[in-house]
Amino acid sequence: MIPSNVPEYITPPGKNYVKQIVRALYYFKQCALIGPSGTGKTHIVYFIAELTGLPIWEVNCGLQTSTYDLFGRYIGLGKENWIDGQIITWCRNGGILYLDEANMMKQDIAARLNPILDTRGHIVLTEKDNEVVKRHPYGYVIISMNPFSSEFVGTKPLNAAFRRRMSVWINFDYLSIGNSISPEEIKLIQKRSGVDEDTATRIVRAGAELRRQYQMGDLPYGPSPGDLMNWAILIADGSDPLQAAEE
Repeated sequence: MIPSNVPEYITPPGKNYVKQIVRALYYFKQCALIGPSGTGKTHIVYFIAELTGLPIWEVNCGLQTSTYDLFGRYIGLGKENWIDGQIITWCRNGGILYLDEANMMKQDIAARLNPILDTRGHIVLTEKDNEVVKRHPYGYVIISMNPFSSEFVGTKPLNAAFRRRMSVWINFDYLSIGNSISPEEIKLIQKRSGVDEDTATRIVRAGAELRRQYQMGDLPYGPSPGDLMNWAILIADGSDPLQAAEE
């Protein structure tokens, strides 16, 4: 699937995530994105897929996805009807393989991906008479993950061999934190919710302070742009700001 009508990605001041990712894919074919929830990691992957016209094959590694779903299996009796899994389909057709929540990936799956991510550039289908499937010349890999911490249940340190195969690591952060307020985030809240500039500014300032406290370890969670957007939408609908914040 090639995404369409993906909203433009707003980059924090001094950053150019789109350029960094495109350059990493051009030179190394793969890269890793790391940052807290709500910093736009998935958004930017879809934005780049639309920008480049590449299909995207998304795998959520946090779900109990079986090797059959990812690599393929025979259906019915015998060995006549084989169905490729998501990763093998990507290998054959190219595009962007997006591995979300990669540090929740099962170790056996990570180990099977290692050959496709290094100079060998292939996967051996042990389920299908050891067929060797080569990586498409326009097959790219983007992995994303939340930082390894107790806040994100199920995360674990990424397998060392798998980690080494990611040539470029890009750290994502929120648009506004503490006293650093992004005018772009204010405009975004205003545009998508319909609140006035003063209200949008107050919402972003409140969110930025909560994010600062989260980074200091005083709060278990920092509000994402989506959280602030939902708050603004409720206010625009007539809710009291304090009551809307509690919903």
